[in-house]
Order: sequence, then C-alpha cells, then structure tokens
Amino acid sequence: MNILILISSYRKMGNTDLVAAIIGEDLQLAAKANNEPLVLNTLYLGHMGLEPCRGCRVCFDRGEEFCPIKDEFTEIKTAMKSADCIILAGPVYVDDVNGIMKNWIDRLAHVCHRPEFAGKSAYLLVTVGSSRTGHALRTMDTALRLWGFHIIGKAGLKTGAKTDREHIESMHGEKLSKVAAIIFTDLKKERFKNPSFISLMMFKIQQIGWSRAPQSTIDYQFWKEKGWLNGRQKFFIQPEGNFIKIGLARFVGTVVAKFLI
Repeated sequence: MNILILISSYRKMGNTDLVAAIIGEDLQLAAKANNEPLVLNTLYLGHMGLEPCRGCRVCFDRGEEFCPIKDEFTEIKTAMKSADCIILAGPVYVDDVNGIMKNWIDRLAHVCHRPEFAGKSAYLLVTVGSSRTGHALRTMDTALRLWGFHIIGKAGLKTGAKTDREHIESMHGEKLSKVAAIIFTDLKKERFKNPSFISLMMFKIQQIGWSRAPQSTIDYQFWKEKGWLNGRQKFFIQPEGNFIKIGLARFVGTVVAKFLI
C-alpha cells in the first residue's frame, strides 16, 4: 500500500499539515495492526518550484514531454503515478482552493484529456478558518474524477486561525481517525473497482466526446490504445457492482453528452 500526501499549504506545521500528519499516523497504526506494508510519503507543492501554466497548449497538442517549463512537475507526477492513493490536502482561500493547488491542477490539465490515473484512489481534504468548504472540495473532486481517480471521500474541517496540534486533535481527532480508517478499508477492499454513479456517468460522457475527436490527435490515440472507445467498455477498468447502476449511469451519461458535446 503506497500512499502519497500532497499538501498545497505553503506553511509547514500549519493547520492543513497537522491534519494530514494525524491521518498519516493513524494510517501507519492501521497498517501495523493489520500487518499491511505501507509506504507513506509527503510532498509540499508550495516548496516544489512548480511554475504557473503558460497556456501554450503544447501538452494538449503534442504531449506533456514537450512542455517548455522545466521544473519539478515531472517529479510530482511520477510520485502520483507510483502511489495507490493520494491524500490531497489544502487550505481554503476566498471560498475555493488556494493558488498553489489551482496551479497544480492547471499543470495537469492534459490529464483531463488523457486520464492517466485510472485505478488509483484519492481522499480530498480542506481546512478553513470559519467559512465554507464545499466549493473548494468540488473543484478538487471534478479535476480528479476527470483524471480517472476513484474518490474515496472528502472532508472539510473548520480549524479557526493558526493553531497547534493539541487543539486540532481536541476538535477533530475522532473524525480524523475515522477518515484514516475509511481510507485504509477502501484500499484494502479495492473499492476503486466499484466506481460511483457519477464516475460511471462522467466516463460515458468522456467516451462519447473522445470518440468524436479527430483521429490524428494524441487524445484520440490515447483513448483508442487503452480500448476505452469500445462501446462495450463501461469504465476505465472493468467495473464491479450493480449492473443496474452501471447501465443507468451510462444512459444518463449518453443523454447529458447530447447537450455538452
């Protein structure tokens, strides 16, 4: 079990970092109790020298290897592809994700076209002083589902201003332990093989859209090589679960695609 914690808060030992660290420690305890090998790594996106996207579209049209920006993006993406699960954690700024996380999402925009993370899981986590967290979580959820991730769950925590670990644990310790248990159980039982209705529906919309793309594009070729353009392909990986849910999600996706594509 390989888990990567990605933190978009620039502040180490801040509220977001403390929350993620507590979840990580609880995951290590769960792994030890179940004799499950666990590799746990943490990357701070704000300290990775990740430059802003220039909007040149080279990654879309020719491939990400032609991106003119030479920074630590490749290292970040390699770590993501090596992990079974990522815990994406960040603070809420102005009712949405902070700039560091938005830049990370922008740099991975090509993965919206070519979902490279199918079969991988993610848990989404945000902290906020006192306002809402729903908008930020939706931003994260939309991006990662398009990239192929199975979303284990998501949580928004109100922490107040900069505080210490004791205060975080007193407010949210029980909830964070439950989050760790949910992540561990989900990975152990490979629930990514049973995608949600929304994920199944989004796949169908993407499938229809990319089947109509020019065959000369790398996007079309990517989907074709994966076998995802085959009309019998129901999801990125062969899904398990209720066939009625799968069929209904594909039907709804087909209807929605008529208005979007």
